[in-house]
Amino acid sequence: MRQVDFSTIDLNLLKLFEALVRERSVTQAGLRLGLSQPAASRALGRLRTMLGDRLLVRGKLGLELTPRGEALAGPVSRLLDDARGIVSPAVFDPASATGRITIAAHDHLSLLVLAGLMARFERHAPALSLHIAQPVGDNVRLVEQGTVDLALGIFDALPGSLYRRGLYTDSMVCVVRADHPCAEGGLSLERYLALRHIAVTISGVGESAVDAALSTLGVTRHVALRVPHFLAVAMLVADSDMILTLPSRLARRLAERLPLALLDLPQDVAPLAPAMIWHERFHGDPAHAWVRQQLVEVVASPG
Repeated sequence: MRQVDFSTIDLNLLKLFEALVRERSVTQAGLRLGLSQPAASRALGRLRTMLGDRLLVRGKLGLELTPRGEALAGPVSRLLDDARGIVSPAVFDPASATGRITIAAHDHLSLLVLAGLMARFERHAPALSLHIAQPVGDNVRLVEQGTVDLALGIFDALPGSLYRRGLYTDSMVCVVRADHPCAEGGLSLERYLALRHIAVTISGVGESAVDAALSTLGVTRHVALRVPHFLAVAMLVADSDMILTLPSRLARRLAERLPLALLDLPQDVAPLAPAMIWHERFHGDPAHAWVRQQLVEVVASPG
């Protein structure tokens, strides 16, 4: 193993690495640290030499971490957080706070929380900005790496380094166009199964809660179309004879803006329990705790 003289290490390069993990861009990381693009590129070269790895390489969506880069992302972030805690008291004033909060969430959860959250930012923390990251599966990996501050979603087992707080529970409802033949008189299970269905498949892995519930009865539905975006399927069902099964909060919000009718699902399905998750390194951070509380209050009064 290559031995490194610790006295020769420039710890400022670790700040660059943290910025690169968050921004996935040399230019944007440099701006975060007050460096020009050439200076940031030279610093990245020194960082690679210091750690003996390329750390980040070009990918389809920007810079991507190498395996060693992924392994270092969490420890470096914790190290720098500890250093900040030593030199800076843990005080957070929303009115004067600056910077950016990054949240990973799929489109339906973004629709449900963004308006309320941004209204609170505007009222209490006007210089704080919000960024919704490109989702990756269930987003757990993004939280572990420190790429995002928070993730919203439905999560199964989590690594021990992550915290979870439930936001609300929700049921499933059926959605059809407003003048659909089924809009009057409700749905029997037989009628539900006879329709052509649109299904949302975010990860493409595993069986949906609806299909799992139907399988206990020994029946299946005909899924004519699978789409990875909740908001796109709402537009599709409004212009077709197909049926869609959605979380009720989302369905009610969409029905306020589109010609849709909501119907009871003719089969019991386990309730949904969206949650937010965050890494233990942010658990005691006052700014992070403030944002988490805003999210809790937003979903408590969805409007």
